[in-house]
Amino acid sequence: MQTILIIEDEIDIAELIRLNLERNQFSTELAHDGQTGINKALEHLPDLIILDLMLPVKDGMEVFKELSNDDRTRSIPVLMLTAKAQIEDRIAGLAVGADDYLTKPFSPKELTLRVKAILKRQSRSEHSSIFECPPFKFNTSNLQLFADNELITLTTTEFKLLLYLCERVNIPQDRYTILKEVWGYHDEVNSRTLDTHMKRLRQKVGDHAHLIETVRGIGYQIISQ
Repeated sequence: MQTILIIEDEIDIAELIRLNLERNQFSTELAHDGQTGINKALEHLPDLIILDLMLPVKDGMEVFKELSNDDRTRSIPVLMLTAKAQIEDRIAGLAVGADDYLTKPFSPKELTLRVKAILKRQSRSEHSSIFECPPFKFNTSNLQLFADNELITLTTTEFKLLLYLCERVNIPQDRYTILKEVWGYHDEVNSRTLDTHMKRLRQKVGDHAHLIETVRGIGYQIISQ
């Protein structure tokens, strides 16, 4: 049974999330402030974290940064949950590396579907193997990426996005297919999610950013070096 850590200070909302997840055969842990959330993440090493941004003691962004900087929790996927509905807040959350972002009020069914989609993506990278697409080398057992033998730290979603494109080198991938295969989305409502992750990915690969090519009117592709 997979474990979901819910870091949410509004007790009614936390209980609603917990109830729906447990109905779908997930185990849950609850934390109602940021520091307790960090402590429980380190204690339980959950399969996924649902993280509210407006938390007491430590806000959600602080929690996310601490977990992202710890080797024990860096690869745990995070779904950010917040009352902030402005597009700038959504982009900010995705830009720091969150796997998904949902605003309140939300549909418990949609939340559960998004959790399942994130975990499905996560499971695709758990088989031990090495894949190379020069200059990139992927270790899918621990989600490590190397470029010219230099380690580049990526979030789980960034890793899967780059791997998906590299497995199809020199073949343009349309936006809809990328969103469906990497995020589990079945429409283009979340196109900004893709663009935000691609921008951040290019920043992280530095001198190799030119290999990630925008295909006008279609989507993106990796070009061979």
